[in-house]
Amino acid sequence: MAKYEYNIDCLCHLSIFPLLGSIGSQPMRKLSCVSLSTQQLNIRNLVSYEKQQVPVNAIMFITTKGIKICVSPDQKWVQSAIRKIDQKRTTKGK
Repeated sequence: MAKYEYNIDCLCHLSIFPLLGSIGSQPMRKLSCVSLSTQQLNIRNLVSYEKQQVPVNAIMFITTKGIKICVSPDQKWVQSAIRKIDQKRTTKGK
């Protein structure tokens, strides 16, 4: 009976260590969108954006004051804001 308990004990230890290693090696995101704002933002106050697909499909806009606001990428004004920000980036690089 002791041999049987030892084998179960070994299996438990083997399954725990890889799990702990994989959690510790994954990078953590600083901020993730979980809910989306429905308000249209003033494009002039937006300086940057990040695309996100998990846990929800979203665009995270960053304002001139550093505030991060998550919105749906399907809205027309969002696509317009992204183009405007991209345009600013390319003209700054020249």
